[in-house]
Parts: sequence; structure tokens; C-alpha cells
Amino acid sequence: MKVLLSQCALLIITMAMASMAAVAQQLPEFADLFERNKDAVVSVNASGPRRSELSPEDIPIPEDSPFYDYFRRFFDQEPGSPSPRRRRPLSSVGSGFIISDDGYILTNAHVVEDTETILVGLSDRRELSAEVVGTDPRSDVALLKVDANDLPSVTIGDPEALKVGQWVMAIGSPFGFDHTATQGIISGLGRNLPSGNYVPFIQTDAAVNPGNSGGPLFNLEGEVIGINSQIYSRTGGYQGVSFAIPIDVAMDVVGQLRDTGRVVRGWLGVLIQEVTSELATGFGLDRPQGALVGQVMANSPAEKAGLQAGDIIVSFNDQPVATSGELPPLVGRVRPGNESTVTIIRDGEERELSVTIEELPENPTRQAAVEEAEEPEINRLGVTVEELDTEVDPDTNGVRVTEVDEGPAAEAGIRPGDIIVELNKEEIDGTEDFAQVVEGLPTGKPITVLIRRDQGTSFLAMTLPEDTE
Repeated sequence: MKVLLSQCALLIITMAMASMAAVAQQLPEFADLFERNKDAVVSVNASGPRRSELSPEDIPIPEDSPFYDYFRRFFDQEPGSPSPRRRRPLSSVGSGFIISDDGYILTNAHVVEDTETILVGLSDRRELSAEVVGTDPRSDVALLKVDANDLPSVTIGDPEALKVGQWVMAIGSPFGFDHTATQGIISGLGRNLPSGNYVPFIQTDAAVNPGNSGGPLFNLEGEVIGINSQIYSRTGGYQGVSFAIPIDVAMDVVGQLRDTGRVVRGWLGVLIQEVTSELATGFGLDRPQGALVGQVMANSPAEKAGLQAGDIIVSFNDQPVATSGELPPLVGRVRPGNESTVTIIRDGEERELSVTIEELPENPTRQAAVEEAEEPEINRLGVTVEELDTEVDPDTNGVRVTEVDEGPAAEAGIRPGDIIVELNKEEIDGTEDFAQVVEGLPTGKPITVLIRRDQGTSFLAMTLPEDTE
């Protein structure tokens, strides 16, 4: 019996070892990947003009005050020291990688922003002075050039072939530790961040820390598929959520910077928002989808093509638009002057419009003025409204909200100062018209409210409870 148990135990151990060996064979080999690519990865050390640690905003005295100089001397000293504060240079440390053997290097725009001197550290311990060919803050890409030839360079990959769960490796200089390799998987694709509306970011759990910015993200074939750019962190360090700029986006920027020194993007001219489940119900959709047009900019390509507030864009140039964040990168990559097709849902019906894309202006949004007026009108939504001042808002219909009490409007997110332009798909021409529309509103189901606030217009979903009738 003991012999039989021993044989069973031996068999189990043998099977376990075989299973572990099989698993080990499936794990990627990063050592060879690192050796083949480390020489094309560089550190980027950028410094700017020497700046004082003290700024004029730190002194609570106006500059034209006769006491300003006295307080300047007082605040310009270290605590407990009679000597002035030390001045320190503005410096930045990041990473980069060589994309051609004649010395072109990619990094992040924020690594070299507001700097005067840039030194690139190579794997053979050489330091070369670099000049900025151009930067694109919207994508956070910068192109540098060093005076050298026969440099090792990376191989550019195809981000379109990426899949969630795929192994990746990052190489960079976190905290100044040059040529540090970290590995992980792709956690998500097409991520949209507030700081990068025109970049469908690659999300990864490869460890990325300060100093990794601008470094390459490799696939297992040794191809660069992204530029490590941002981390999501509550501490400032790695917490498992990192974002990289897809390399095809970066190389498009590179081509434009090398050719013209600037980056041109396509512009549609709409302010968009996400379609929530409540808004989907209000617009008669069976599920949330697309990008909801909250405002069409004056004299924009969208206005010329006939787009309207309330349209839901579900496709652009035959590319599906599942969420609002997917639209800006699609539009941005279209060259100005090219014609594009926009598929929308309007009044429950799908339509296709043709639009000629124009160049994205520096400031594509407009600020709406908000003024106070008189003669409030109370309504069942729990808001007080007033007529618009035609001198301030000559081309705007609607009513301005002056007070918001408890009720459906407050729950929907309406605030004082908002202009209610449309209610349940009916345009509002004034307080009397608003009161009539409010009286006819249905209860127990979401309705749409178009408001104008600050930078533009947006839709909200509102539900009147049954007992409000």
C-alpha cells in the first residue's frame, strides 16, 4: 500500500512539473527583446532658464504698492535665513527613442516644454545635444534631432493589430534609472482622456513612473506600438494604470512636423456629449450609442452640412462611433478640404450627410454670456426662469434659469444661469412659450432638455414623477 501511495505521489509531482514547464514555455522571453532594442532607447534631460522658487503670486501685496519691495525682500528669503531664496533651473527628465539612423528622436511634448537645453543620453554613455524640430501639445508628441548618423533605431509596429490581454514591454528612465524594462499586458484600447481628445490611448499595466514619459512601448515582435505618456495615480507613482499614445498617431504627427513644422487637424465644428441610458430613452433609441451633438458652431463645416443640435452621430467615414470619445480622433485625422460622410440619427431615423472638413482652429469653442434680468416665471419643474436680454443674446432663443429649487430640474443637473433652449424636442421662444411646453410635458419617462452653459450647449435628461400632474 505504501509503495502504491509513493508511486501516486511521484506521478502527481511529475505531472505538476510537466504542467509548470508547459506554462513556462508559454511565457514570453523579455530578455532578448530588451537586448535587441535597448540601444535605440534614450534618456532626455531638458532644462530651461533659471527661475526663482518665488513667484509674484506668492506675495499678497499689489506690485504698485509702496510696500511691495519690502515684502518682496521678506518673502524672498528662506524661513529663518537672512539670505535670499536659492534660484533653481527648470528641469525635466524623460525618455525617448530613435526612429531613424540619422538622429530623429520621439518623446513627449511635456518633457521638453518650456526648456532651452536638451541633452539626449545614449546607451553607450554618450550625451548629444538635441534640437526641437516641433511639438504637438494636443497629442503630447515632440520630435527631436541630434547631429549623428548610423544610430540604432526602432521598428515601427501596427497598433491596429493590438488586442486586450496582449503582452507588452516598456523601456525608459523612471526616476532617472536609465534603460529600465517593465512588462505587462494591454489593459484597454481606444481610451479617451480629458487631456487628449485627439488620441485613442492604449491602456497598459506595465509599470510606468515619472521619467518613463516619452519612452517606447513594445510588442513581443520588438516593434514599437506606443509612446508611454501618462499614468493614472492618486500618489504620483505607478498604480497599475498607464496610457500610451498609439505609434500610428505619433508617426502622423512626425510626418507633419518634418514637412511643415506644424500639425493640422480636421475640424467638424460640433460640441458633443455621451448618450446616457436616460438620454437614449428620451431620443427614442433602444440603447445608448453614438455622439450626441449638443451644439453646432456657427459657420462651421457641420453647420454648412446641415447638422443640428440633437443629432446623434453613429458613424464617421464608415467607421462606427459607439461613444462620444471615438469621434474626435476620427475627425482629427482627416486632412482639411477632404469630404467625409457622417451618419446620424435624427427624429428616430438614420440619415447620411456629406461634410467638407476644415482645419481645426486654435480655439474652436465660444463663450456664452450670462447676465441677470428680471420678472421671474415659476413652473412645475422647480425652476424660476426669465426672458433673455436681446442685447446680450440677440441670436439665442430660450429662457434663462435664475433659481433652482428641489424638483426634476435640480435632479437633472440644471443650474442658475443655464439657458433652456429646448424642452422635450420643442424650441423655447420665451417664458410664455416655456410655460405652455412645461404644462404639456409627460410624466414617468425621461425627456430631453437642451441647455446653454458657459462653453456651449448640452443635453440633459429629466423625468417628471407621476404625482406632479
